[in-house]
Amino acid sequence: MKDSLRTNVIRKRKDLSDSELKEKSNNIKKIIFKMKEFKEAETILFYISYDNEVDTHQMIKDCISVGKIVIVPRTDRLRRRIVLSELSNWNHLEYGEYGILEPKKEFLQEISIESIDLMFIPGIAFDIHGNRIGHGKGYYDRLLKNPHNAIRVGLAFELQIVDNIPAEAYDVKVNKIVTEERVIICKNTK
Repeated sequence: MKDSLRTNVIRKRKDLSDSELKEKSNNIKKIIFKMKEFKEAETILFYISYDNEVDTHQMIKDCISVGKIVIVPRTDRLRRRIVLSELSNWNHLEYGEYGILEPKKEFLQEISIESIDLMFIPGIAFDIHGNRIGHGKGYYDRLLKNPHNAIRVGLAFELQIVDNIPAEAYDVKVNKIVTEERVIICKNTK
């Protein structure tokens, strides 16, 4: 079921035109920047968007320019984990193993998950209970299993919100989901 959901939602997301992607992502950014959790957060984890995901590039640049501490992932494929690194300059990024921008090794500033206040989590699909489907490699589930007190916010277009996602024991839910139309406060999240 997860595979067919993943395939269907990816197809719908890829059908978005560049102008639709930009407009919807900009609406999501406006909602995020008004959120109390965002205003109060000092240290924020962003994923670096690719492949028609909610575009986080300008959000990251804006956060750096106003003095937020921005954390981004670097993939450690050998250990199948995400390394968290502070990003102080957009030009410190390069394309990594999965074709996603990530910190260059010489600019890697590893940081602990416990120091993060707010996390923006990618996903292929989400349901209103906070369940998510990722790309199926488990990187974010393994990362989020580490002890932390950060608020977990999924970023998604409305077309990525589905009725129900079957959850496994190892799946970690998000607390909220922000789409171009609304903020969904997820029920039954830890």
